[in-house]
This record gives sequence, C-alpha cells and structure tokens, in this order.
Amino acid sequence: MTVLSTSSDGFRLRGEPFRIISGAMHYFRIHPDQWADRLRKARLMGLNTVETYVPWNLHQPEPGTLVLDGILDLPRYLRLAQAEGLHVLLRPGPYICAEWDGGGLPSWLTTDTDIRLRTSDPRFTDALDRYLDLLIPPLLPQLAANGGPVIAVQVENEYGAYGDDRAYLEHLAESFRARGVDELLFTCDQANPAHLAAGSLPGVLTTGTFGSRITESLDQLRAHQPEGPLMCAEFWIGWFDHWGEPHHVRDAADAAADLDRLLSAGASVNIYMFHGGTNFGFTNGANHDHAYEPIVTSYDYDAALTESGDPGPKYHAFRDVISRHAPVPDEPAPAPSPKLPRTVVEVGDRAPLLPHAGVLAEPVRVDAGPVTMEELGLRAGYVLYRTTVPVAGDGVLHFAGGVGDRAQVFVDGAPVGVLERERHEETLAVRVMRAGATLDVLVENMGGVNYGPRIGAAKGLLGPVTFDGTALHGWDCHPLALDAAGAIPFAPAADSPSDAGPAFHRGTFEVRTPADTFLSLPGWTKGQAWINGFHLGRYWNRGPQRTLYVPAPVLRPGTNDVVLLELQATTEPRVHLTDTPELGPVKP
Repeated sequence: MTVLSTSSDGFRLRGEPFRIISGAMHYFRIHPDQWADRLRKARLMGLNTVETYVPWNLHQPEPGTLVLDGILDLPRYLRLAQAEGLHVLLRPGPYICAEWDGGGLPSWLTTDTDIRLRTSDPRFTDALDRYLDLLIPPLLPQLAANGGPVIAVQVENEYGAYGDDRAYLEHLAESFRARGVDELLFTCDQANPAHLAAGSLPGVLTTGTFGSRITESLDQLRAHQPEGPLMCAEFWIGWFDHWGEPHHVRDAADAAADLDRLLSAGASVNIYMFHGGTNFGFTNGANHDHAYEPIVTSYDYDAALTESGDPGPKYHAFRDVISRHAPVPDEPAPAPSPKLPRTVVEVGDRAPLLPHAGVLAEPVRVDAGPVTMEELGLRAGYVLYRTTVPVAGDGVLHFAGGVGDRAQVFVDGAPVGVLERERHEETLAVRVMRAGATLDVLVENMGGVNYGPRIGAAKGLLGPVTFDGTALHGWDCHPLALDAAGAIPFAPAADSPSDAGPAFHRGTFEVRTPADTFLSLPGWTKGQAWINGFHLGRYWNRGPQRTLYVPAPVLRPGTNDVVLLELQATTEPRVHLTDTPELGPVKP
C-alpha cells in the first residue's frame, strides 16, 4: 500500500493532507558520524522530510558488487532519519548529476563507448537491472509501506534535458515496481514545456526544478499537469563552484522570499541544498560546455547549513518562513559546533613521487602508445606514464587528442611544462639534453563530467605521443589510485632529495579534544590532502576555495598525522588548522 498518495490538489499521507517540506542532504558527502547531527538540525529548521541521491558509481565500483558500509551505509542513514521523525525522498537515479563524478554513472560502464547511456539500449538497462537486483532488497525495509521513512522514489533525474526515450523511463519505473517499490514514483525536470514533456511518464507525478520565477515556474508545471500536487523537487538556493571562478552565494532574504512564495502557493518543496557537504577524495564532478570546468572540493552550495554543519543566514530565514506555513519545533535553533584551536603543523617528512611511483602501483607495460586511465582500470586519481625519448635536441612533444585532464611533463626529472584539457592544449616545446632521456607524464583526473553528452569522456593520455613527429613507444603506466599513501617511504626533508617534481609531505600534530577544523595551505600550490588516512580532497591555489573541511570524527585525541601530495615545488615547511573556512571571494 502506498503511504503517500496524491489527490486533485495535494499530497495525502496515510489519508491525511500532507505538504512535503524537504531539504537535500547527501549522505555520501557527510561523515557518517555526523549524519544524526545534520538530521536533527533539519528537523529543527522545520523540515518534515529529507532528500538524497544514491550514487551508482560508489555503491557498485565493479560489476556484481554492492558497497553498503561506512559513508555508503544508506540503510543506516535512512534509519537515523526515521529516528529523527523525518520522511525521505529517495533519488536512486541511475543518473544523479549532483555535480558528482560522472553524474553517478560507474566508469566501468561508461568506458564502453558503444553503450547508449540513459536509453533503452539493452546493454545499459541490463547493467542497471543487475545493479537494482542488489541495491533494492536491502532498502525494502526502509520503505514507508514496510514501516520505514521512504515515502517517494524518483525515476531518473532531469531526463527531459537529456533525451526522450519513453521506453527507457517506462523500463526504469517498472524495474522499481517489479522489485517491490510500491511507494509514490515521481520525475523531476526543469520547468519548461519541452523538458517536462520529454522527462515525464503517465501515472508518475511530475515535479519541477527551479530557484526563482516562482509563479511562472508553477504555472508551467500546472499547464503540464492540470491536477495533483505542485512540487519543486529542487528549489535552488545557492550554487556550486568551479576552480578559477568566484564563490557563488545567494542573498538569504531573496531565497527566503521565494521560499515563502512557493509555500504560499500551496506547493511542496525540496530545498536544494539544505546541507551540501563535501566532495571528499576524488568524487567531485565537472562540466564541459565550451571548455572543461572541474568542480571544487567543497559542496557548501551556500546552503542553509554550512559545509561544516553550522546554521547559516538561510537557516534562520527559512525557519522563520516555514513557521508561517507549518509547525516548527519549539526548541532553540542549533548553535555552531565547537572548532579546534588554531594550530600550526610542521610538515617535516618528504618523499618524491617520481622515484617512488613503483611503491604505489606496479607499472603496466604497453609496447605501443599510452593507454587511457579507464583502460588501466582506474576510476579516479592519477596515472604516471614513463618512456624514453630516443633523440636529443629542441623539439615539440605532441599529445594527440589532448590530455584528461591535467598533465605535468618531466624530462629526466626536470619539469618542462603543464598541459590542461580546459585550455585544449596538445603540444609542448621541450629541450631534450641526451638521447634516451626519461620522459615522465603525470596525468590527473580532475573529475568526470556530470552533465550532458560528455559523461564518460576518457581520462589520462588520449592518443599517441610524438617528439618532432616520431612516435614514442614502450610506456610504463603506473595507475595511482592513492589509496595506499601510507606505503610511501618518508624521510626527513633534510635527508630527502629535493627536486622540482611532485612529492608527498607528512607532519604530525596533537589534539586534546577532537573538533571540526579547516586545513589552510598558504604557500602550497596544488595537490591532495589526507588526515589520519581520511582523504579530504583536492586543494589548488587557483581558488576560489582556500581551505579544506576536516570533520571532527576524522581526528583523534593525541597524535594525528597530515599527508599532502604537492604537485609543484614548495619550500613551505608547515600547514595551518584554522577555525574559519575560506571558500573564496564572491561573484560581484
């Protein structure tokens, strides 16, 4: 029996009139020890529901597998939501966008360029069905009909912006039903006639996505769907950032006024985002319109709760608006969490990457030209490509097809240049001092495209490499997932050979009582950061983001360690832990 149903003008929950007042919170962007805290703060703002996507690529890193532990323990997250008295809107995709690596589609699937993604191509739907065979059964107890919190499940995601394969949408809806999902199904699309028409299904609730022009957007939704609830499934209250852009913010009063217009119109809402969280590790996505644009590590989104879970200006403004339309708990608004005292961390140990690449990954020998990251079976991270240049002299290295996404080039260990996908760069003038010189090319995957036709675009070296027209063969390809950085043989910096190449750096610091903090890296250029083995994500002095969020549960009383992979040369011997985030200058 469906617990949430629709009537001619709204929702009914167990037969009683009900309005969804929801906020988006992605469990996979929040440390699991902080889930309960964030859910409590959602209830205290006046939300009765939370929404989350489900990332296929993390839950199924290889065909036939399913990961449901740690930060991916979705059943636990759903139980915690129910314990807080919250309902859940579940958005399992299979495509989620979400500014997430590859839009949530697994790289083992998108690597096959013959598969027509997000269509009724049997190669796609067969892989999807095998995934749902594993994913849905452990979630069935969490459906409202079975006593759980999930009251509605989304079919695909903004499909009208991508395709018009009605048979695919019908297959997906039937796939949910056949596996025991009896809850209300819904689609969501941008509020214009073409998208709504292409992305909707008869018998499935249509919802819209928009952040402004409330009356116009609701009118478009009503024109498409003359009866039933009006719902904005993504009410955009902020935005995400690309590297090199200003930090995006939206005025709290402006967002609150539009929320009031939505609720005054009788519509239901899902605030996107209530709490954005963090693209930990290598999980950030990218966009590619005219150029490739990778997304930063922070997913703060200028949301109601900040990246570190503190109530921001929108939290209080939204709580006030909601109180005019629905009950709000008679409890004080939550206070900001405690922060670690400011700490300077000396980073005294060092290990250069190029000579230690074999410690991190055995090379794959390729006698012909280099192969892509996907062909090496690597979802994310780096590949170090190594060969020799047979002749000496001044010449031009040509990387046919470019690089995916950023390549640092070294000759006999000396840096000679950088190529970037976003600049469409393919050539580099170099001087080779001796025949047989070692050529190293370190290629960084900056994040998979999450929107549009370029999802699944290859990473690494994308074609043959030549030096003055002569093809270079015999490549050793090191796939660097960087999940075993602890194996690096560190030495005191004074004893470690210093060069201008990339290197790991390590330091320790003491903590009395763990609390949230922010890693600040003045004097450092670009790389990755770990604390106690937890991968915080990517830093880059290009900005706008200048600090990395460190969740309190990552720390421990006593001695803690920080490890950095710095891709450029640095003479800075320290990093800082600060009590204030720095997400960059805002767009004027």
